[in-house]
Amino acid sequence: MINALKRDLKNGKQTFGIWVTISHSDVTEFLSRLPFDWFLFDQEHSPLDDQLSQQLMQAMGGTSVTPLVRVAWNDPVLIKKALDTGAHGIIVPYVNSREDAEAAVRACLYPPQGIRGFGPRRAAVLDPDYVRTANEEIFVMVQIETEEAVNNVDEILSVQGVDAFFLGPFDLAASMGSIGDPSHPRVQDAIQKVRDSGRRHGLPGGIWMGAGAPLEQRIREGWQFICLGMDVSLLMDGASAALASAKLPEA
Repeated sequence: MINALKRDLKNGKQTFGIWVTISHSDVTEFLSRLPFDWFLFDQEHSPLDDQLSQQLMQAMGGTSVTPLVRVAWNDPVLIKKALDTGAHGIIVPYVNSREDAEAAVRACLYPPQGIRGFGPRRAAVLDPDYVRTANEEIFVMVQIETEEAVNNVDEILSVQGVDAFFLGPFDLAASMGSIGDPSHPRVQDAIQKVRDSGRRHGLPGGIWMGAGAPLEQRIREGWQFICLGMDVSLLMDGASAALASAKLPEA
């Protein structure tokens, strides 16, 4: 297994991708022909499960887009199943402490480094070297999305085996008393604290679009794993633009 995304992030490249939530293979078949770096299959906040995610990954065959899964919880059973379907990496939500981060890493790795059960199924069929290389190549990203996690961020990002972090702005804002408003100054200060910690630990950071600030600002700040939206919003934005262009000015 060769994880192109993991290598790109280690080399300092800025990468761009989208959240996949629509359970039809046309979405990933068509969109994976565009030059995205990664797709994240969202099993936390969408109807997707392992079976649907696998079908969507299969439609990406022959492209260079890296498939990732955000599991519903920091649960070793959910994590191993997502990896066995062929995900190259896992995004673990609600990581609030060093212990949470250590548990996430262990769940992603085979013994002796971890506790992942052996049954790679599709992943090993696609790649005969999978078992030998998986522990080095699997991408582990922890999600920082609460005030507690911000307070513990240096401990979280110091855990060996954590490859990157993702800043969840809306959950973070909610936990800080500003639900729906990640632009609040306290939330923005917390985001910068997390970014600064990532730099100290040499870990690439991910962020949802602008996270309460212009996307261009986040790009300039050096965030490396940048979500440009989700399939639903891209579909609706395109349809809205088409409707707006079709409305003729009144005579």
